[in-house]
Amino acid sequence: MSRPLVCLCLTGKTLAEDVSIAEKFGQYIDLVELRADFLEDDERLNIRDFPGMISVPSILTIRRAIDGGKYFEGEASRTQLFARGLAFAHQDNRKNFAYVDFEDDFHIPSLEDAALAFGTRIIRSFHDMKNPVKNLKERLTKMRTTGYEIPKIAFMPHTIRDVTEAFEEAAQLNNSEQILCAMSSLGFPTRILSEKFHSYLTYTSPDEILNEQAELGHIDPKTLSDMYHFRSIDQSTKLYGITGYPLKITSSPKLQNSLFDANSMNAVYFPFKSETAEDALEFAKKIGIRGFSVTIPHKEDIIPRLDKVDPKVSEIGACNTVINDNGVWTGYNTDCTGFSKALLEFTELKDLKDKKVAVIGAGGASRAIAYAVKNLGAKACIFNRTIGKAKIIAEKFGFEYASLGPESLEKLHEFSDIIIQTTSKGMGSTELPNSNNDPIYFYDFTGNEYIYDIIYSPEVTPVMARADASGCRVCNGYTMLKYQGEAQFELFSKVYRQI
Repeated sequence: MSRPLVCLCLTGKTLAEDVSIAEKFGQYIDLVELRADFLEDDERLNIRDFPGMISVPSILTIRRAIDGGKYFEGEASRTQLFARGLAFAHQDNRKNFAYVDFEDDFHIPSLEDAALAFGTRIIRSFHDMKNPVKNLKERLTKMRTTGYEIPKIAFMPHTIRDVTEAFEEAAQLNNSEQILCAMSSLGFPTRILSEKFHSYLTYTSPDEILNEQAELGHIDPKTLSDMYHFRSIDQSTKLYGITGYPLKITSSPKLQNSLFDANSMNAVYFPFKSETAEDALEFAKKIGIRGFSVTIPHKEDIIPRLDKVDPKVSEIGACNTVINDNGVWTGYNTDCTGFSKALLEFTELKDLKDKKVAVIGAGGASRAIAYAVKNLGAKACIFNRTIGKAKIIAEKFGFEYASLGPESLEKLHEFSDIIIQTTSKGMGSTELPNSNNDPIYFYDFTGNEYIYDIIYSPEVTPVMARADASGCRVCNGYTMLKYQGEAQFELFSKVYRQI
């Protein structure tokens, strides 16, 4: 099978709007899908003109509501609309639809004959918007009624395990044409790895509507090309990634893929979210990932599932990097290295001797930070809502601990030279500081504190905004991300050339 094509889904209300979007992304796409079910009623009457309005081949799709589309009228009117779109074939095939998408249960001989006569290939599609689809090879074989059709299956995975199984089944399809897509953010790897998934094409959406399609795991063609280097991915591309849950925000793919590109490495790094560390590791093993980053909430749970761990992981009790070293899955922690460098750069200090530090939170990231703070010579107190978790980390490193709430205000003032925020509170928040997005909402800043929040999106978190307004020096977690990511890249590079 040739390299997968990049298809842009057009869901504008008018043809002019769709043409404008197609032109915007022209350099990143191979074809477009005209979703006529999204068009206004009057615009639908003119769909026959669309192929001649753009410079790339086009697919005509009129998706029914039951299959996730916007066409709510009956099958009779939809059949007539398909006929209108395929009628009056032009001698110049570029002015005809190159493809038409008919569902697996939609068989109208006159339309099929017209498509074949006019050189329009039929995509025979099946959608399950609620469940995964098993036995892909068998189903695809049944859908191939002629050698001229391209069968398509799109399904909704429930867990990353469903995606793992789909990749295993797709491995048997390397000598045939088909379109495969696992929907939702769980299925995102199938869009990036269409080459490995043996899919004829991958679907993208314009960035203007990504918020509307986020639950379907869509990506815009520019990001697919510039960040993930999609057109360079082939069967020899080395795979890396990041796992966690819900994994809604991560800048790691941009960082790692830029490093791969700068070092001329045929590799790609992508997110694969999983509710469990066990399923994430199984996915990595089955599709051949060389190394991956680990984020919330798997930094601790991943450890007992690995073959071995670096001494730092044993001491910290958290792992943020996993390497496949010739089949031996080994855990490392680069958070501590990245954080130490970032914090000293921010505070302009050589060490933290004589400093009293508050660590907010007691998750996997706080373990690495506590390790770094200890090695830098500071005294510290771990604050957490579940005091038992704070106690475990504090006792491990010889620190104090306290609950995270107004009852610990005096203790927080005592350890306020440097306040390090490690929880997820404030991530993605655009609201003013409140008890839901600011973990120390009860604390009034004096203006003398250093505030380091390991969150980097938004750039200024609610607690940072409040601290900055009081005159404190503040810093977000991008520098930590950058430095720990560079340390991860060094580990990734070591296994890059392994066979």
